[in-house]
Amino acid sequence: MLWLALHFPLLPLEALPLRQSPSAVVSRGRVLACDRQAAEAGVKSGQKLSTALGLQPGLAVFEREAVRENGALESLACWAGRFTPTLSLAPPNTLLLEIGGCLRLFGGVEPIVEAVLAGCAEQCYSPTWAVAPTALGGRWLAQAGAGAIYREPAAMQAVLAGLPCAVPGWPAEAQSRLASFGLKHLGDLQALPAAGLRRRIGSEPVDDLLRARGELPDPQQPFVFPESFAIEIELPARVEHAEALAFAGQRLFAALAGWLHGRQLLVRACTLQLKHDDGSLTALVLRFAEPAADEGRFLRLLREHLARLHLAAPVEVLRLLADEVENKPGASAHLFDAAPVGEGALACLERLRARLGEAAVQVLGEKADYRPECASVHRDAAADTAQPKQSPPPAAAMPLRRPLWLLPAPQPLVERAGQPHWHGPLKLLSRAERLESGWWDEGEIAAAGDVRRDYFVARNPQGQWAWVFRDAQGWYLHGLFS
Repeated sequence: MLWLALHFPLLPLEALPLRQSPSAVVSRGRVLACDRQAAEAGVKSGQKLSTALGLQPGLAVFEREAVRENGALESLACWAGRFTPTLSLAPPNTLLLEIGGCLRLFGGVEPIVEAVLAGCAEQCYSPTWAVAPTALGGRWLAQAGAGAIYREPAAMQAVLAGLPCAVPGWPAEAQSRLASFGLKHLGDLQALPAAGLRRRIGSEPVDDLLRARGELPDPQQPFVFPESFAIEIELPARVEHAEALAFAGQRLFAALAGWLHGRQLLVRACTLQLKHDDGSLTALVLRFAEPAADEGRFLRLLREHLARLHLAAPVEVLRLLADEVENKPGASAHLFDAAPVGEGALACLERLRARLGEAAVQVLGEKADYRPECASVHRDAAADTAQPKQSPPPAAAMPLRRPLWLLPAPQPLVERAGQPHWHGPLKLLSRAERLESGWWDEGEIAAAGDVRRDYFVARNPQGQWAWVFRDAQGWYLHGLFS
């Protein structure tokens, strides 16, 4: 196994929606986290608030909100589902991703780490990280700011030996005893008899050290992706222009894409709720032409909707709900499948619906009827793409050559010497195709009714190809070939 540990030392600050610089988060009168400007003035974690204010008089102070931190960590876990389905939370500020089984998918460890760190930066998170064969070893190295990849246990153990004995989470009494013994690094503990060390500092730190080194099993509790997706984010300031919501919505859609990958689902429709400062609510429904799980596609469609949206009041909170989801099909990809170029026809269709309205975009659908004027119907684009696609009929059941363009109504043709004329005499190029249908309508379809026709492909002297038929009344032009 290979674990990518992400430690978020500034999570108490980065999880807050309202931030100004310099700023810090405090708990019980001591600093938990501060931004770069405050750190440059000498403010640091563990410092008394009075000391921090003395170093930086203009420091903006916020109380710690553990609920927001938990929500941010879970949102990050949902987002990380795009990289691996096996991940664990290590509260209050660490995320563990098992990437050993995903190396071939991404092309190695380095591309995964690069993509993860880039995604964190896009969401305005600043983690420290490490890759190690054990979860606890990776966690300690990430907390120490290692920022390196250790594939082999021996390399990881050598670096762990140089870490200080002040391990976060160990009892304060155990740490004070280790300091009184003159032990400064974890490597010093390894040289001592384990039995005597357990009597002096307890079994928990010794077992932790063995688990970090890989000498004891360390099973992790897997993160369970929620059954339904609903994530809310409070904006750092009131937003008065709809297009400015795209940046804030990026974090929500990143979490949605990861959640879909983690649960092997696709989304057909989702709702972005905009909570205004006057208490009102605007629901922005995003419906996709086909089930999707691509963050980039989500954001492109969101921008199309926001470009047409006029805000009745400033927005303070965004909430994203996955309304319609379905299981991802388990089809295998092609061996030499190339990456798709562009958005594709269905993605273009959903963007057209976003610009022009749901009812403005329609598609043609088939209808089981032999009469050409009754064989197609107009359908709503969203309803049509929601239907499962059926395989085409076998070649033997396909009709003869048909034109794509039909006249609104068959046009009578002049017959001279038994030959139809349309811009000159028509030359029949095909054998007759007999259509005899519609007797069951009993006159319900006035445009067609009961028909008995012989259809031909014909061409006039100008080289135009036409689709003509003959019935008891004479010759008619019904369609044109392109």
